[in-house]
Amino acid sequence: MPIIPIWMQTAGLLTLSNVFMTMAWYGHLKTLANKPWWIAALISWSIALFEYLLQVPANRIGYQQFSLAQLKIMQEVITLSVFVPFAMLYMDQPFKLDYVWAAMCMTGAVYFIFRG
Repeated sequence: MPIIPIWMQTAGLLTLSNVFMTMAWYGHLKTLANKPWWIAALISWSIALFEYLLQVPANRIGYQQFSLAQLKIMQEVITLSVFVPFAMLYMDQPFKLDYVWAAMCMTGAVYFIFRG
């Protein structure tokens, strides 16, 4: 049975975590807009529990190979990668060129944090 590399375990868990995080943070704006804020908060917290059940092991696994700064930048790149499709497909937001500029800035951040 092949062992999954640490970077792949970390990125996979962080991606799944981000799906839950994005839904918890922003999904209620569409699905619970007509409900009181405290109902949206309770539902968001329950979704966020699954985020943390994935995010905490992801960071513990990743910290075996990556620095704290590298984990943070990896998280931010994954967040943008999850958020843009979510915004467009689920929240019906138009594509913005600003997403490209943000991704280019993230590319710079990845370069500076991961360079040898």
